Amino acid sequence: MDRNPSPPSPGRDKEEEEVAGGDCIGSTVYSKHWLFGVLSGLIQIVSPENTKSSSDDEEQQTELDEEMENEICRVWDMSMDEDVALFLQEFNAPDIFMGVLAKSKCPRLREICVGILGNMACFQEICVSISSEKNLGQVLLHCLYDSDPPTLLETSRLLLTCLSQAEVASVWVERIREHPAIYDSICFIMSSSTNVDLLVKVGEVVDKLFDLDEKLMLEWVRNGATQPLDQPQEESEEQPVFRLVPCILEAAKQVRSENPEWLDVYMHILQLLTTVDDGIQAIVHCPDTGKDIWNLLFDLVCHEFCQSDDPPIILQEQKTVLASAFSVLSAIYASQTEQEYLKIEKDLPLIDSLIRVLQNMEQCQKKTENSTESNTEETKKTDLTQDDFHLKILKDILCEFLSNIFQALTKETVAQGVKEGQLSKQKCSCAFQNLLPFYSPVVEDFIKILHEVDKALADDLEKSFPSLKVQT
Repeated sequence: MDRNPSPPSPGRDKEEEEVAGGDCIGSTVYSKHWLFGVLSGLIQIVSPENTKSSSDDEEQQTELDEEMENEICRVWDMSMDEDVALFLQEFNAPDIFMGVLAKSKCPRLREICVGILGNMACFQEICVSISSEKNLGQVLLHCLYDSDPPTLLETSRLLLTCLSQAEVASVWVERIREHPAIYDSICFIMSSSTNVDLLVKVGEVVDKLFDLDEKLMLEWVRNGATQPLDQPQEESEEQPVFRLVPCILEAAKQVRSENPEWLDVYMHILQLLTTVDDGIQAIVHCPDTGKDIWNLLFDLVCHEFCQSDDPPIILQEQKTVLASAFSVLSAIYASQTEQEYLKIEKDLPLIDSLIRVLQNMEQCQKKTENSTESNTEETKKTDLTQDDFHLKILKDILCEFLSNIFQALTKETVAQGVKEGQLSKQKCSCAFQNLLPFYSPVVEDFIKILHEVDKALADDLEKSFPSLKVQT
């Protein structure tokens, strides 16, 4: 089925309406009696007499009766309504779904049950109730070991919803920490799945977990870093040791192949890793992985995002992914400059990209300041504050990275940049405008080299930035 069937038709004549007036769920037109019938049918599916099966009817257990599928799908749709969700909670529907998940072998039925719980968890009161049920929590986490992508997707969606509720987030973090096998399952999904929707949702779960709990992030970074010396080779082959960073990289590559704009979450995971020393080391101390990550991000910022033929306003859509990508590149560049893949000839394309983003940022800020007067003053102030916040983060990352690259420039590289246009007067002026005054020593050293390469350009820049003239 391409979509879930629509909920039952509310159409009924006047006499039926009067009789069924007390049968409606809350302020909706959905029938309590009909819903009881569907839930009773679910109970029958997982009742003991139906779960005792021989190998002959085992195949039937993996299939869902079409009528039952249509009805339970209607419940899935209906559960987005708060009155329905609260009624399901009152009727102890989560316990019924837990029984289905614990006993049913039908992938479609399992997917729908987790999906309904995911919809119910969108309402805080129900989310707290679901999260407080330890047994249900165990069953739901066990769904992460499922082999069915739709079930994994709905499980990930449910987990993300719960992790986004401040009142219960710590409960789920602790449960996940208590189940080390979840690490292996998530790594397996990231490293092997071709389902981009699933990869993005699993990435969002990992991103949220790492954002909530640095300790868990460190545990996962260190997981699989070294294989136990006493582990037999045969066992090693049967149970591969997953390393987090290569799995993240594989997921990012797969997501990029379908839509680079969905990479935001994986770029942010890598950025979170670079906030701790173990995370940076996990990236740069694995030569192949470090090289692949560098090349992926280099290609994204130099050839994919915020290109010269894009309108400057594109920066508003790409500012968060660019901030993460440049932040990771900067961390790798600063921590492992001796690596072969960080050759100096890559500095000029990076300078070009960094300055291009800074130029677009200036254009965006001008347009933001001259925003349409149709908005209220309060709305404009809020939007400006949010835009300024994200753009300021991006600008700080760009300037720090640009200053690090400037410090590594040789006379030969500067000469090449002047000749090829990456270090034209316009681009140098943009760089100086953003680097000064916080990176004055870096700019001054660059000007000294530029004097040896192109004195006229250096003099022009000094005229535009008088503070530099005094220092040289």
